Amino acid sequence: MTIKVGDMAPAFALKDNRNKNVSLSDFGGKRILLSWHPLAWTGVCADQMKALEVSKDILAGLNTVALGISVDSVPSKNAWAKDLKIAETRLLSDFWPHGRVAGLYGIFRESEGFSERATIVVDGSGMVVWVKIYDIPELPDLDEVIAFLRG
Repeated sequence: MTIKVGDMAPAFALKDNRNKNVSLSDFGGKRILLSWHPLAWTGVCADQMKALEVSKDILAGLNTVALGISVDSVPSKNAWAKDLKIAETRLLSDFWPHGRVAGLYGIFRESEGFSERATIVVDGSGMVVWVKIYDIPELPDLDEVIAFLRG
């Protein structure tokens, strides 16, 4: 069952592209934009993550931290972040147990072995306030999310 607005976000601890632990509780009352992408090293996923990096100051001004998440391994995420010149946006690895966190959020595509392309916003209290699932080839509209955050 896909997570929905009003649900409490499942807690998690994942490694980021720099092999540092990241959990929802690390952000002390800030909103968290979970930007799920199926796989690193693909065009739409790259554009999705680059949009987060370009918009990091806007998001920070809206008390929001963006995290990119996929089932790729930490070394792959690290190499990809360097290739994309992503210096500040943290890219999380839901590699092992494979797709466990995506499963907690109800967005793991079992038959393909990766997550949906999805944007989930969690408020400072841990409640889900935005959920949008996209077709795999569709680039999420970050301006739409920013408009919601400003609302």
